[in-house]
Amino acid sequence: MAARSIASLSLSFGLVSIPVKLYAATESSSDVRFNLLAPDGSRVKQQYVSEKTGAVVERSSMNKGYEFERDRFVVFTGDELKALEDSASHVVEIVAFIPEKAVNPVFYDKAYYIAPDKRGGKPYSLLQQALAESGRCALAKWAFRGRTRIVQVRPEEGGLVFQQLLYADEVRSLSDLHIEHVQVSDSELKLALQIIEQGTEDNYDPTAYVDEEKQRILAAIDEKIEGKQIIANEPAGVTGSGGQVIDLMDALRASLKGGKPKAAAAATPTAPKRKSAEPVTKLPVAPRTRKPATRAEKAPAETPAKVRARK
Repeated sequence: MAARSIASLSLSFGLVSIPVKLYAATESSSDVRFNLLAPDGSRVKQQYVSEKTGAVVERSSMNKGYEFERDRFVVFTGDELKALEDSASHVVEIVAFIPEKAVNPVFYDKAYYIAPDKRGGKPYSLLQQALAESGRCALAKWAFRGRTRIVQVRPEEGGLVFQQLLYADEVRSLSDLHIEHVQVSDSELKLALQIIEQGTEDNYDPTAYVDEEKQRILAAIDEKIEGKQIIANEPAGVTGSGGQVIDLMDALRASLKGGKPKAAAAATPTAPKRKSAEPVTKLPVAPRTRKPATRAEKAPAETPAKVRARK
C-alpha cells in the first residue's frame, strides 16, 4: 500500500522555501487490539455518568474543567479552548542548526518523514546534503493541531527525518532520582569492558528482533480460529440468547447441506437458515502456529490475525 501524506508543508531554509509532504514514520496499529464483549458476545458501549447523580451525561453537553484545588475547577467551553490554540500553519521555520548528536534521544517524541513535493526536489536534496556534510541537524518550529512544537530535521541516507521533540518540562531529570554512585574497582571495570566487547555489533538491525509477546498473542488467536472457537453475533432483530461458540468444520459442512452448524454449548439460539442456492462463505484458515524466535531470520507468512493487526 502506498504511503499517504498527513499534511503538505513548506520548510523554510534561509530564503529558500521547500515544499514537502509529511508522512508518519511509525505505525501505532502494530499492537494487537481486542474489543470488549458482553457475556452474550455483543460489543459493549462506554458511557459517562455524573459522580453526583449517576445520570448518563452526553458528550455534547460536557465541558472541560481544570482542578486547581481538590474538587474545585475552572471550567472552559470548547470555544474558549479553541481560542487559546495556536493557529495551524503550513510553514515550518528553521530557527537554528546544531550538532546532529546534540539532542538527547530522551527528548524524542513522534517521528515523521518528509519528502519533496512538486518542484521541491532540488532544494530538498540541497538541504539533505548540506546537513550531512556539516554533521548538523536543523531545529524548527511547527504549529500543528493547536500547538506549536519544536522539531528536529536530520538527514538520513534515504531522505530527511522530521522528529518531533518534547519540551524541557515534559522530560524528567535523572537528578530527581537521587541515584547513589558507587566506586568500582579497575578489575571490575576491565571485566565489564570485556563482556561489552564480546557482544559488540557494528549496527542496530531492527529486523533481527521480533515482538515475542505479540507473536504469542497472534499465534493464540490463529489457534482459536483454526481450533473452531469463534463468537458469532446474530443479526439485529433476530431473537435468541446472543452469540455462540461454533465449530468451523460443522459450519462448513452445514453450509454445504444448507443447514445450521452445531454449537459447542448446549443451548443453541435460533438462527436464520441458509438457502441452498446461497454462495458458501469462505472462512479464513490460519497456518499452523510456530514458536516465535527472538531473532527473525525471515518474515513469516501472514495469518488472518496478523492481517487484522496491521489494519
